[in-house]
Amino acid sequence: MKIVLVGYMGSGKSTIGKLLSKKLKINFIDLDEYIESELKSSVSDIFKERGELFFRKKEHEYVKKIMEEKKSFILSTGGGTPCYSNNLGVISDKTDNVFYLKVSISGLISRLTLEKDSRPLIKNIKEDDLPEFIGKHLFERNNFYLQAKNVITCDDKSAEEIVIEVESKLS
Repeated sequence: MKIVLVGYMGSGKSTIGKLLSKKLKINFIDLDEYIESELKSSVSDIFKERGELFFRKKEHEYVKKIMEEKKSFILSTGGGTPCYSNNLGVISDKTDNVFYLKVSISGLISRLTLEKDSRPLIKNIKEDDLPEFIGKHLFERNNFYLQAKNVITCDDKSAEEIVIEVESKLS
C-alpha cells in the first residue's frame, strides 16, 4: 500500500504519517529527510548552496524513485512538492491514496508561529506579515493540493481523529 500526504507546511503531514505508520505497520518516509540523506546536506543548505531549481530537480527524481521502487510506505511530502515537475501526476499514477491535509490560514498561523525558528521559509518573516504570506502561498498552491484524491479538513481535529479518517478512506 502506498499512502502519500500533501499539504502546506505545518499541516501535520509528518505527525499523521508517523502515527499512521505505527498503526498500519507500514514504513514512514519523510521526503525532506530522504533528500537530505541522499544528498548528505540539509534542505536549507541545498537551497542556499545549489538553489531551488537544483532542489526541485532532485525532489522530482526522488519522488519518482520512491513511487516506482518501493512497494509499501507512507510518504510525507514537502509543502511545495505537489506544485512542481508534475510530482502529483507521478504520485497519482502509482496510488489513489493521496491525502491533502487541509488546514485553514488561522490554523496554520497558530501552528507555525510556535515553530517559526525551525522553518527556513518563514523564519525571517515578521509575525504580523505571516497571515498574508501564508494566504498568498496557499492561494498559489491550493489548485495543486486540491488535485489529491482525498481532502481531509484538519481544523479542530486531533491527530488521532485525522488518522482514523485517513484510514477509513484508504482504497
